[in-house]
Amino acid sequence: MKIVATIEARMTSSRLPGKVLLPAAGKPMLEHLVRRLQAVPSLDGIVLATTLNPTDDIIVEFSKRVGVSCFRGSEDDVMARVIGAAESCGADVVVEITGDCPIIDPQIVEQTIRMFKAHKADYVSNCHIRSYPVGMDTQVLRVDTLQRSAALTNDALDHEHVTLHIRNHPEIFSHLHLVAPPDVHWPSLGLTLDEIRDYELLKRIIEHFEPDNTLFSCLDVVHLLREKHDWVAINKSVERKGDA
Repeated sequence: MKIVATIEARMTSSRLPGKVLLPAAGKPMLEHLVRRLQAVPSLDGIVLATTLNPTDDIIVEFSKRVGVSCFRGSEDDVMARVIGAAESCGADVVVEITGDCPIIDPQIVEQTIRMFKAHKADYVSNCHIRSYPVGMDTQVLRVDTLQRSAALTNDALDHEHVTLHIRNHPEIFSHLHLVAPPDVHWPSLGLTLDEIRDYELLKRIIEHFEPDNTLFSCLDVVHLLREKHDWVAINKSVERKGDA
């Protein structure tokens, strides 16, 4: 069973264009994400799922530099793009990650994968029922489950938000949810890169820990931010839109 992480990444974000390549501690945000996923033991590969837009040529060049695969597909049909990315590297199971989660915790990703491997659920996630900070989002499912979902819906919203159809139809697809333990339970904390205020916070966090601790954990971040209330305030008013 080949398990591959897909990272949805493009340069044309409406709220913060080029956000995935903004720098922190001398590396683009997307590189921080890739390096963290490379530390997940159960992953057999990583593939960037970007678009055919010329503006995303730079994402292809980035993938070559950091040594991961890249697949180009539809900008609007993200579901098809993720399926194509998974198929391009012969994946049986996809770990669906969005490019706006640069400080995702490898241990949480690993735990979500292990939960999937240990049970028979079609869909395992730690974000459909929100308990972890936003930005630790991990979804695990078989590629053929995603293919079946795609075949069952023509709704543009379902195809834009990769697992929306699966999440909305538990009578078709069985679900299992990883819930945060009390020490990292902070569902209102935004650690995702949507707006410039998010970038300001994430850059501070990364540069606080690095270079001494490049794989700092979600718990490390929670402990830090419990002490730095002024940091939490930086992006507290950012409104999160849509689903992955």
